[in-house]
Amino acid sequence: MNKLHIKKGDTVYVNTGEDKGKTGRVLRVLVKDQRAVVEGINMVSKHTKPNAKHPQGGIIKMEAPVHVSNLNLLDPKTNKPTRVGHRIDETTGKKVRYSKKSGEEIK
Repeated sequence: MNKLHIKKGDTVYVNTGEDKGKTGRVLRVLVKDQRAVVEGINMVSKHTKPNAKHPQGGIIKMEAPVHVSNLNLLDPKTNKPTRVGHRIDETTGKKVRYSKKSGEEIK
């Protein structure tokens, strides 16, 4: 399994598909499937039986996973989509992600 360029909590931009041009926060990353669940993106209707969480049951709108190739991280400086690079931080010696456009470190 390879590491992915996005992590939980990142703000991403959708490149393609029905939600093209929208942005959202990553709620969950499925590394094995190379997919991510993004807040408010790729909404689907799910039919549920009554349970403790939803006593009425019925149809619920929820986010479905999106392939990570369709997502770009947002640059922290310009708030525009950017590619992600990796480099070793001089002070800590740890590997960090950075924006290819502005060179700014991504937290």
